[in-house]
Amino acid sequence: MADIWPLSPLQEGLLFHAEYDDQGPDLYEGQRVLALDGPLDTERLRASWEALLARHPILRASFHQRASGEAVQVIARHVQLPWTQADLTGTAEADLAASLDRLFAGERARRLDVTSAPLLRLLLVRLAADRHLLVLTSHHIVADGWSLPVIITEVSALYEAGGDGRALPPATSYRAYLEWLRRRDGETAREAWRAEFAGADEPTLVAPAHPGAASDVPERVSFEFTEDVTRAVSELARAHGLTVNTVVQGAWALLLARLVGRTDVVFGATVAGRPADIPGVESMVGLFINSLPVRVNPAAEQSVVAMLTDLQARQVALMAHQHLGLPEIRRAAGPGAVFDTLVVYENYPRPPSRSPRRTPCPSAPGGNRRTPGTTR
Repeated sequence: MADIWPLSPLQEGLLFHAEYDDQGPDLYEGQRVLALDGPLDTERLRASWEALLARHPILRASFHQRASGEAVQVIARHVQLPWTQADLTGTAEADLAASLDRLFAGERARRLDVTSAPLLRLLLVRLAADRHLLVLTSHHIVADGWSLPVIITEVSALYEAGGDGRALPPATSYRAYLEWLRRRDGETAREAWRAEFAGADEPTLVAPAHPGAASDVPERVSFEFTEDVTRAVSELARAHGLTVNTVVQGAWALLLARLVGRTDVVFGATVAGRPADIPGVESMVGLFINSLPVRVNPAAEQSVVAMLTDLQARQVALMAHQHLGLPEIRRAAGPGAVFDTLVVYENYPRPPSRSPRRTPCPSAPGGNRRTPGTTR
């Protein structure tokens, strides 16, 4: 054992869900399928992932309860990389998709044990001499959506360096973020959230309640904006000094108001949660995101642009208090901060594109398979 850390607020929430139902699917596990095209040195790739685990203590974390009931994450000094390989080179092209689906499903069916590090595993699938797929299964409790491009970029750099971790500068540990959290003024944050929800006395709930219903993987329904709609949204935001995220949130608030039959509504939003005053925070690996309540209560005579401007200003005013955990916010703000819909606007770095002829870099997914609740 190398260290024992406390948990961030969202880590506490994800640990609760993992322990509450340890039989059904864990909705906070995710799967990525990365295409590796070109000559591949399998042992060098494996060594690169082992070097990654050595660089980032959070990737060697397991989660436990003390006798007092306090949850902690135990950082192992060394862990063994879960690595398996499958060879589908003799599979007929007509049967390949079904064979891959079986492999992917088998990986998703094997839950990660939060009490045993590391909370990720890898499956390398050989399709041909110069075609491979790397299946990464990981738990959200140790890495958020922003962390994934960081991981892929570092693995690529480590591969180029022959799997030698000394080739990269030292990484900032997730512990720096936990220490930053410890120094926050909790009472000032609670008071800010109480003020934001003053006068809000009922939850905003859309889905019917199903007490005792078993967890299941939600259905995914996908759609895309047309280029014209995308351009119009961007132009609207730019013309009025708004972010696209604010426009998306405002549109959801208007729809939500129709669904629940009132104008004062609340929904959840996920924030990146990476404090700019932590050096190197943009390249840290860990769970930084937080899910927070967003209140929209436009006046009857207020225009849509005025509503959006007010929404953005209120969100900016609360930025210094976005570290507070959702349960604590609900205790401070009351039932008006309760919601059952969540808007997630993803905006994080993408790994650099590299030529597969030079390096079999896992940069462009050949398939991007996710269980819900994975990427923020």
